Amino acid sequence: MNFYVTLTTNCNLKCKYCYEKSCEDFGSDFHGLTIDYSIPSSVTYRTNVLRKFVEQDSSDPVLIFYGGEPLLKIKRLKETMDAIPNAHFVIQTNGLLLDRIDSDYLNRLDSIFVSLDGDEALTDYYRGRGTYKRVRNNLRSVRERGFQGEIVARMTVAEATEIDTQVLGLIDGDEVPISSVHWQLDALFWQNDYPKRRFSEWITQSYNPRLRRLIRAWVDHMRNAGEVWRMYPFVGITHSMLNGDSSHLRCGAGWRVFNIQTDGNITPCPVMAGMKDFYLGNIRDASFDRLKDAVFVSEPCTSCKVFTICGGRCLYANATKLWGAEGFNQVCDTVIRMIKELFDAVPQIKSLIESGKIQQEDFEYPKYNGCEIIP
Repeated sequence: MNFYVTLTTNCNLKCKYCYEKSCEDFGSDFHGLTIDYSIPSSVTYRTNVLRKFVEQDSSDPVLIFYGGEPLLKIKRLKETMDAIPNAHFVIQTNGLLLDRIDSDYLNRLDSIFVSLDGDEALTDYYRGRGTYKRVRNNLRSVRERGFQGEIVARMTVAEATEIDTQVLGLIDGDEVPISSVHWQLDALFWQNDYPKRRFSEWITQSYNPRLRRLIRAWVDHMRNAGEVWRMYPFVGITHSMLNGDSSHLRCGAGWRVFNIQTDGNITPCPVMAGMKDFYLGNIRDASFDRLKDAVFVSEPCTSCKVFTICGGRCLYANATKLWGAEGFNQVCDTVIRMIKELFDAVPQIKSLIESGKIQQEDFEYPKYNGCEIIP
């Protein structure tokens, strides 16, 4: 089982697509859902309580440190790693404080998900002046200090993003030591941003056609270099197509992955923190039996023609539909188009596998580690 461990809801950045929009959205209507606004800003349960809860997992538990910015609580992070030494550890961080974590703890992490939205100009536009250079320097230092795990650039993608240029710049450049790239659309998270945006125009004129170019560049690199770039959305979906698999929510939320809030309450994912309708108990007294009652998406996702490949995209978006039917369908259209483009590329990929240029095993990836797969 994989658990997000939200150490704090505080953050040391005020990004355009997060803090700025959250201020505009405070008190929004969540269509009848009950929201708990009393969640503490930092962890209130004892570390031994978390340990006893996680020890119910007889397999290899994975703890994903999350925030806010989890490295604002380095002491608690280290206490948790010491208390549950047999777990695997992942962190999702903005990268500004990576220089403050001791090398011994740093090198016990399996993966680091770091918020980079692309090159310096774009990252600084979204996240604040000087952010890119500080993160770049910290990631170089991470490697110099011996970190051998995966570093995933976790991009937030919106109207200022040219998806092909920015993804290729990260994964094919030597500016930042990135192993993999994942991106998530800045869509359906907030309610009041939709009327102010040119989202429909952007996905039609920029995102969709550039995504097509990016898929072609991905396949061309396989042909030319014999390497499968780990672009998580492409790798995850193509893996299923090659193996004939179907999938529930690809992020694992609500059936393979759960979030532990700062007060110990359990939700299907961190984005659903405070949504009392989806609370699944508290680590102080909950058993894993409760988590077997999996939470899945509902209509319109379950009737969609790509449901078995997409898995439903996002439980939070499915439950809230903050952009209404029009906005929801626009986002779904981007997923359908991406899946079609990848489906069309599969014959070329199979040919490259048959010729020995690449291996089918190249599309294996660590599942439920924090990547949503579907942007």
